[in-house]
Amino acid sequence: MAKRALITGITGQDGSYLAELLLKKGYEVHGMVRRSSEEKFERIAHLQGKVHLHQGDLLDQFSLAALLSLTQPDEVYNLAAQSFVPTSWNQPVLTGEFTALGVTKMLEAIRHTRPQVRFYQASSSEMFGKVLEVPQTEDTPFYPRSPYGVAKAYGHHITVNYRESFKLFAVSGILFNHESPRRGLEFVTRKVTYNVARIKHGLQDKLPMGNLDAKRDWGFAGDYVDAMWRMLQQDEPDDYVVSTNETHTVKELVEIAFARVGLDWQKYVFTDPAFVRPAEVDLLIGDAAKAKKKLGWEPTVRFKELVEMMVDADLERVKAGQR
Repeated sequence: MAKRALITGITGQDGSYLAELLLKKGYEVHGMVRRSSEEKFERIAHLQGKVHLHQGDLLDQFSLAALLSLTQPDEVYNLAAQSFVPTSWNQPVLTGEFTALGVTKMLEAIRHTRPQVRFYQASSSEMFGKVLEVPQTEDTPFYPRSPYGVAKAYGHHITVNYRESFKLFAVSGILFNHESPRRGLEFVTRKVTYNVARIKHGLQDKLPMGNLDAKRDWGFAGDYVDAMWRMLQQDEPDDYVVSTNETHTVKELVEIAFARVGLDWQKYVFTDPAFVRPAEVDLLIGDAAKAKKKLGWEPTVRFKELVEMMVDADLERVKAGQR
């Protein structure tokens, strides 16, 4: 009989790639979606009829318990969150409710409704924030620098607590930045590749940017969802850093993206103080040695390849009049 998986945040970048991966592996895939006035399912439009969508909300514990009873999953992937760091400054309480307390509500629902489930929590490198060592491993202390990072740290620790206190199979993947053509336009990688495509097509002539010296460890979302799945196939639950162990600046991102379309970035890019964060994180670079050793996982898409893949997809999108 096919394994069943429930994905919260299935309409997001990671949710869509994870749904594809699980379908290929023969899973019956269920996704939780929030009722909203504007349904945004474009990332999973190509999976219509292949995945089962259900309404539910991380803030409503009864809806979570009902959904677990209805779908009877073997695996639950909690990818839903308020996931954009700048928004967490504007909506810190909402971010805390979804990204922190939402994890507790899901864990409680699992504990009471379906304790045999294998649970994956999407932790984040933003928990390291003001980093206390470089590179960061599973043992590096957290020092989050945004309401989002703080909320993710809570979600991480509560997952560990439920694993240790109630013997749930609960794991956290500490994922560093991961991008793709399905990334939202508010994220810096996609902001760059989309605007480069618009500049190339003659639709604009400037690209305002924040801190070009900010460094990140950027990987491909399609690789990272494979690591999530591998974590839930282990004999024992544990937490893993998932990263490329390479760091690149926003400036490098810009250079590669403009070079892909044959343009000189310096003619178009300028720094706008409005895009500089109140508190910037330091050098985020992950050491995924444990994931490589225990999960047999390593990234397949390198940084340059990733940026070029995103630029190519955005060139097609802009040409077709899409966002």
